[in-house]
Amino acid sequence: MQPFNKRIAIMLPFGFSSGLPLALTGATLQAWLATSAVDIKTIGLFSLAGLPYAIKFLWSPIMDRFSIPWLGRRRGWIFLAQILLSIGLAFMATLSPAENQMVMGWTAFIIAFLSASQDIAIDAYRADVLRQEERGLGVAMTVTGYRIAMLVSGALALILSDRIGWMNTYRVMAAFMAVSIIITISSPKTDGETRPPRDINEAIAGPLKEFFSRRNALFFILFIILYKLPDAFASSLITAFLIKGPGFSPTEVGTVNKALGLASTMAGAFLGGWLMRRMGLFRSLLYFGVFQAISSLWFTALAIAGKSYPLLITSVTLENLSSGMGTAAFVSLMMALCNRNFTATQYALLSAVSATGRIFAGPPSGFLAGILSWPWFFIFSACVALPGLLLLLIMKKGILALERDTRL
Repeated sequence: MQPFNKRIAIMLPFGFSSGLPLALTGATLQAWLATSAVDIKTIGLFSLAGLPYAIKFLWSPIMDRFSIPWLGRRRGWIFLAQILLSIGLAFMATLSPAENQMVMGWTAFIIAFLSASQDIAIDAYRADVLRQEERGLGVAMTVTGYRIAMLVSGALALILSDRIGWMNTYRVMAAFMAVSIIITISSPKTDGETRPPRDINEAIAGPLKEFFSRRNALFFILFIILYKLPDAFASSLITAFLIKGPGFSPTEVGTVNKALGLASTMAGAFLGGWLMRRMGLFRSLLYFGVFQAISSLWFTALAIAGKSYPLLITSVTLENLSSGMGTAAFVSLMMALCNRNFTATQYALLSAVSATGRIFAGPPSGFLAGILSWPWFFIFSACVALPGLLLLLIMKKGILALERDTRL
């Protein structure tokens, strides 16, 4: 089989479509509000617009149970979400933050809800359409598209706002989303037909019952929490460390940590996807997990050496490269764990479980950084990987079985 085909390639624009609305209801919208003399308390309240992303699993059973009468169960929901997102962004472009704060707040919330719904459908479609050996590269394409969208809806939108104004900027973003509709219509169909749940009760209970009827189901849940925990633990304080520790300026941190980090993450996702085709899922999870742990130790060297540009570049590159590789394997595992009859709900639940480590890593990492020196903090971050890697070795037979089972 050729390394790339239409099923893999379509993940790039789908990743772009998935990532575009996030900043437009988050950081970019906050910039618009700030430049429109909206008070800081109101701007803080606008952050609640992102709530649907955290609770999207609550309505994912509906998207498993019901189908839009076009394009099949997965692409139909993507198609509908993209049409409504285009309309929503175009409508937001007609509003004045100073005069329509309530309307803009609710519009941002609805756009976030539609975006989270699109994410559910795209995640389910990716798990259904990609064959086992295509998942690594498919994830890499998704990550790349998502990151490009974040640049477009973040940095590019801010630049455009200075030149053509905020309303025209959001019209441009709505046009980008409208292009995604055409791409969805031409996207590949999934192989074969899957049986949707018979009713909403089965759509809610069926995914849980099916998943927890499997051997080692609880071990898989625990592993999903633990695997990316060291990455989340270290990265939660990297920006603060680079400024407070070695003493790099915010400009230096932004240039190297953000720009180089973005490029390294995308390169890592592609390298991880390419290696997965040769190594398989289990060995990829193991080797990439070890690499993630070791990459944290480069920040230990930077903390000891002090302000060193070569060490800064090396540390940031390796940390983000390993994170991209680990993400390729990790998302492939979650896709492999989904039963195609319940992909939307099971993937939404697994992704919510995986987010717990990222959400709860911040408070203890800040507490430990206050107690430990920076070198010991990053050594501890590397050691956080050991429970997940040990559990991976214990689960070796179960993961190898997933590699052989093409039904999931």
